[in-house]
Amino acid sequence: MTKNTLKKLIAVAAGRTPAELVVRGGKIADVYSGRFIEGDLAITDGLVAAIGGTGSYQGHETIDAAGQYVLPGFIDSHIHIESSFLSPPELGRLLVPRGTTTIITDPHEVANVAGLAGLDYMLQASEGIALDIKFMAPSCVPCTPFEHNGAALDAAALEAPLKHERILGLGEMMDYQGVINENDDVLEKILLALGQGKLIDGHSPGLGGRELSAYMAGMIHTDHECSTLEEMNRRLEMGMYVMLRQGSACRDLRTLLPGITSQNSRRCVLCTDDCQPRTIFEEGHIDNHLRLCVEYGLDPMTALRMATLNAAECFGLKDRGGFAPGLRADIVLVDKLRDFRAGKVFTRGKLTARDGCFLPVSARPCAMAHTGDTVLRASFHVKDFSARKLTLPLASDQVWVIDISPGSVVTGKVKAAVKRDSSGAFLFDPASGIAKIAVVERHQNTGNVGLGLIRGYGIRRGAVAISVSHDSHNIVVVGAGDGDMAQAVERLIALDGGAVLVRDGAILEEMPLPLGGLMSDQTGEWVERKLRSLQQKAVDDLGVNEKIEPLMTLCFMSLPVIPHLKITDMGLFDTAAFKFIPVEAKGE
Repeated sequence: MTKNTLKKLIAVAAGRTPAELVVRGGKIADVYSGRFIEGDLAITDGLVAAIGGTGSYQGHETIDAAGQYVLPGFIDSHIHIESSFLSPPELGRLLVPRGTTTIITDPHEVANVAGLAGLDYMLQASEGIALDIKFMAPSCVPCTPFEHNGAALDAAALEAPLKHERILGLGEMMDYQGVINENDDVLEKILLALGQGKLIDGHSPGLGGRELSAYMAGMIHTDHECSTLEEMNRRLEMGMYVMLRQGSACRDLRTLLPGITSQNSRRCVLCTDDCQPRTIFEEGHIDNHLRLCVEYGLDPMTALRMATLNAAECFGLKDRGGFAPGLRADIVLVDKLRDFRAGKVFTRGKLTARDGCFLPVSARPCAMAHTGDTVLRASFHVKDFSARKLTLPLASDQVWVIDISPGSVVTGKVKAAVKRDSSGAFLFDPASGIAKIAVVERHQNTGNVGLGLIRGYGIRRGAVAISVSHDSHNIVVVGAGDGDMAQAVERLIALDGGAVLVRDGAILEEMPLPLGGLMSDQTGEWVERKLRSLQQKAVDDLGVNEKIEPLMTLCFMSLPVIPHLKITDMGLFDTAAFKFIPVEAKGE
């Protein structure tokens, strides 16, 4: 802030100089004391200058907010932009009209594909847009040593990024075993962040007892992986911020709401983690979290704090989260505190959305040149793939199976009996509900193809393949036959990434994702139409379980830091035993 800006701010607050904008007569949310104040909000240079009674301030422009609630801009405390399949500016175009003015993102998806070039792309592509995007530096690139990815970021590589003003800390520390077991590489990253006064995001599904204590002793600040009240309460008791998640795949908010009390609510924040355009268009974003909170019976002010002040305090964002002189003028006007539907949205004092429509006119997403763009569009390096690599020989009819739970990324480990052909290879039987799943390495030309079996996905014919597979983003494919599975993989390679459905040798639908195999260069509406078509055809034509989200669910089947059984390009991984296991369960 310059001296002239400061002088102007003081002059407007004192009433000596007209404000640039006055939001008049609304019910202003005082998130600090938990009440609503009817009056004026005076704004200049994108900052709140003063809050006063109705008519107490004059402005060059006046917005009549009589009868409306004047709320601080909503904050998503943890989101992966790449999982929306959209570029940063395009995601911003969708979120701002829903009242979200700030997001905290961890770009470890694109970093696992392209390293620092991917992070640089995200920073550049999000510069100067209406949505204020803050970043966490990816902590786990690679996520674990149990799969191949496209880059490696050690502590030395993270030193420069952590100094960036828009990078708030170290992203979710998924390698909780590395923390607990005092892994030197992990501890060096933590110490680097702490040395720069930065925060460390957490990721500790299922941890409890001494393991949780050891993990938190690594100075872990938050966790977004709570799926039970017991997990949430234990973390709150130990001083963590708990992120209540409601996204496209993980929908924990309703489960956790009964645990929110007036005593612990100030340590709770809201997040989506992974959110597809269809979810945004049909349900909303953080505004939907607020609706669900109030529907459950939570006091609207308590819910609002979780979406604003709590989040700002959690991440040390001292310039936002509420209304006070000198803070950012990120404002959402709503008619009712039941639906939190944004009528007008201001970011830094500028009207950026009205009645669900984004107002700024900008270039098409990703049309601008970015240094990371070329790298992101050349990210597939697959060696010697063919259908024969999908054959799964078995020494026993008894096998370990990845068991899907609808609405959760936590999978079960179950023993089941399957059929084998005359050569002893797995034979698909629609009646069993068990299908083949494969992960094809696509970064380092290793030629690796990990094979396993999955139940609950429901596919009865054809194949589904996608290049978005957390966190290393190899190709993951599920199918009823090797021929269709191979064709889906080969088509993905030709597209430089995306999602593909195949049935009986024909491409049913596809969605190219040329930016790292993760993001589209098209609009949110285009991506939403493609996703809807892919999802519908997966259910109608391939028989995929209608109770799951076909693509997002598949994305998490290769994530070896989420219990209990997962598949990587190196094989079937048991997270409890923390080791690879054979598909056969003979003798166990």
